[in-house]
Amino acid sequence: MKLRLILILSLALLSCSKDQADYTPTIKIDPYELYTEGLDGFKKNQFFFASKKFAEAEINFTSPEAAAKSAIMTSFSLYAINFYEEAEENLLRYIKTYPVDKHVMYAHYLLSIISYEQIGEEKNDLKPLLDAKKKIDYFLKKYPNSEYAIDLRLKKDLVRNQFAARELYIAKYYIKVQKWVPAINRLKIIVKDYSRTVFIEEALHRLVEIHYHLGLEDEAIKFASILGYNYNSSEWFKQSYKILNKNYNPVKIKKNQNDKALFKKILDIIKLN
Repeated sequence: MKLRLILILSLALLSCSKDQADYTPTIKIDPYELYTEGLDGFKKNQFFFASKKFAEAEINFTSPEAAAKSAIMTSFSLYAINFYEEAEENLLRYIKTYPVDKHVMYAHYLLSIISYEQIGEEKNDLKPLLDAKKKIDYFLKKYPNSEYAIDLRLKKDLVRNQFAARELYIAKYYIKVQKWVPAINRLKIIVKDYSRTVFIEEALHRLVEIHYHLGLEDEAIKFASILGYNYNSSEWFKQSYKILNKNYNPVKIKKNQNDKALFKKILDIIKLN
């Protein structure tokens, strides 16, 4: 049966090879034209169309530099329409195929951004958070003095905040079900590892609250003192003070916020000269 199949296939191939009229050579497409079409689509926010054109251009370019630029523009186009998985896959392929290309640093930056943007709420899966931390740490170690490092240092602080938020979320669950020891352990992780995050104040207050509830007043006072020494104008200190001083009436305070974009520079950084 196997020999019969091989014979049939070989005869088919022989007959095809004799029939020269059926062969049509592939038409060579001008890669510069494809790249230009991709760039035009990119400028018009037609990112899916652009990604297809850049991918075609990469295949047709004979110049490794031009092919590499096409590959990374494909990744950015996919990223722009939140095709994170496809963009990441293409970036990893680009890094492996063009390891010495001058835009490799940008590829690592974009990988960090893709992971960072997939971080969900503190109650969600831990994997995207760990992945973002790993990629940001890698970039900051490899390119510490680059202009992108400034942005990623800020994002690393936000990732750290998210780790602290997760610990606090779990601690509050334990408080809710009155599992005091695991709650205290989670809160102490915030105090030890995430003391520079916005969640340190609430973590200290919860430690005051739990220890006071358990009748461990000295411990409650210790954490209240740390809170008071470092954050004596915070709302959490006022609440802790109220636990230890029942007649205290807290005064309310107001607060403020801000953020940034990365879309403009890419066309200047990655373009075909």
